Amino acid sequence: MLVIAQGFEIVATLVIALGLVWAAYFSVKTLVRTKKGDIAFKAMRQTFGGALLLGLEILVAGDLIRTVAVQPNLDNVIVLGIIVLIRTLLSFSIDVELEGVLPWRKAFVSGATVMKKAKQQVDSADSAESAESR
Repeated sequence: MLVIAQGFEIVATLVIALGLVWAAYFSVKTLVRTKKGDIAFKAMRQTFGGALLLGLEILVAGDLIRTVAVQPNLDNVIVLGIIVLIRTLLSFSIDVELEGVLPWRKAFVSGATVMKKAKQQVDSADSAESAESR
């Protein structure tokens, strides 16, 4: 089970690292297509924020496996509770920063949903700009 928990941590690290690469690529692509820095910045922020949210969710799953299956003692459960609390507060803060709305005032949004929404916003901005140039 320790290997599985470490696997979750590796996957979470890859999600965050690849999310950064994807966000940078997507942001540069957006800047080239729209020529607007504010739209490119928002695309970068939303896309990388989504990757961070997804990575944090995977890390929490790895921590749960490690604590419950590998070393289930009171000290580890308390440490797990603190780690989950900190990661939940981070996720909450990132989500509010990206969406501008408290979580209970909107539908459930995961990290992947935030990334998809960022791409749709850029695509709609491209469509509007290409319609203007015709």
